[in-house]
Amino acid sequence: MSTTIVFGAFDRHNLGDLLFAHVAAALLPRDETVVFAGLAARDLRAFGGHRVEALHALRDDVRLRGARLLHAGGEILTCRARDAALMLLDPAEVDATSTYLAAHPGDEPAWRQAMLGTNDELPYVIGRDAFRWLASVSFAGVGGVAFDALPADARAAVLERLASADALTVRDAVTQAQLHAAGVVAPLVPDPAELVETLFGDAIRARVTVPAIADLRQAFPGGWLAVQLSTEFADDATLAAIAAIAEQLGAIPGDTGLGIVLFRAGAAPWHDDARQLARLARRIPLRQVRVFESLDLWDMCALLAHAHACLCSSLHGGIVARAFGVPTLGLEPPRPAQGRKLAAYASTWHAVDAPVVRHFEHIGASLRAALAGDPAARRTHSAERAGRALESLRGLLAPG
Repeated sequence: MSTTIVFGAFDRHNLGDLLFAHVAAALLPRDETVVFAGLAARDLRAFGGHRVEALHALRDDVRLRGARLLHAGGEILTCRARDAALMLLDPAEVDATSTYLAAHPGDEPAWRQAMLGTNDELPYVIGRDAFRWLASVSFAGVGGVAFDALPADARAAVLERLASADALTVRDAVTQAQLHAAGVVAPLVPDPAELVETLFGDAIRARVTVPAIADLRQAFPGGWLAVQLSTEFADDATLAAIAAIAEQLGAIPGDTGLGIVLFRAGAAPWHDDARQLARLARRIPLRQVRVFESLDLWDMCALLAHAHACLCSSLHGGIVARAFGVPTLGLEPPRPAQGRKLAAYASTWHAVDAPVVRHFEHIGASLRAALAGDPAARRTHSAERAGRALESLRGLLAPG
């Protein structure tokens, strides 16, 4: 019996990261021993995730000798140690911790070591030399659009680890081009989360009876527009603009109107903020809006699968919605790295319908155009992306 360590950021609450672990588990051989590992030991099963081990605490576990390690996806090639550690904190602790580290920089290495089990500057990129007892190391549909912004020594470390990998695929053409220019060849494949409908579609669609979804169906019989905004959209002017657009879009189907459902695609630091959604909800007529409280992975997927349309800044919120054929518009965040990630993926796999906007004045027209699109074409394009992702992942996960 062989063992696979599935490694990623599913030690924190984020829709895409939680999905990556499920996708990998569903495609691994049934008799495989699977260990889910992150940088910290966490139990996310209450949210539909997994019990996750701390990778570096497994270094001396003799039971894992000869295991293979799979990087299960995500924007991991450019995730720096300080950011990784902060994202593992309780959101209420982030500001105070950041302030303390700014005032006491000499304490940061010890803090990072305690949080992550390593002082590596790029902790989500594991090379063959880190755990010499591994049978293989592979990367499945990873991203790193800000690779060119890394310091030279960090870029060199990433390139060395990728060059020594047994298999490497990336999810967007921007990352691929930067690695190719540096001498690392990486085939291009869709994000692993594109498989959400293929692998879990029936179970997700069947969740119409769970209270979180049943309540929405009763409140909005004409359907709903699912709206998600990262914390970068928190200023008053932005919220006012989004509220005005959302209210206008709610009238699209005519007399019934669309309800507006505000949801979080992640509760980890710097992702989404419940207080921000509450502020936005207060700007929309009460009868037309609901704040989706559930943070369960499968409830979030069901919310998107049954939506009439989706407007979100989350890459994986959009991927899940599109996988179920839902007209979707991505809203590009103002922070450069996050915005580049969304735009890079869209330009790689969605160039025909260009479903990402940066300027608010374009949102209404763009989403109306998406709603007027061909549902059959959307389903065909989604199936094509899922097919390519499935073929690639099956190749990576086949018994060695």
